[in-house]
Amino acid sequence: MDAVEASGQFWRDQVRQRWTVEQDREVLARLIDYDADPFEVELYELASDPQTLLIDRAQRRQAGQYERHVRRLKDRGRRARG
Repeated sequence: MDAVEASGQFWRDQVRQRWTVEQDREVLARLIDYDADPFEVELYELASDPQTLLIDRAQRRQAGQYERHVRRLKDRGRRARG
């Protein structure tokens, strides 16, 4: 695995491990209900931004598509050998 592949794999792993923006927004909403800290309000507004939601979904979609692509290639390789 070269540096580019390792970097891509690291990025995909990070995308899969982090919470979604929707989950972040829900947690921040509960925090704001409890204690309306201005920083938490700002984070909630950022998490509610439609552009942020689109970017998060696109990153997750790309990571998932790549993983499915790699899985299909491995399956084809096994079928060709077996």
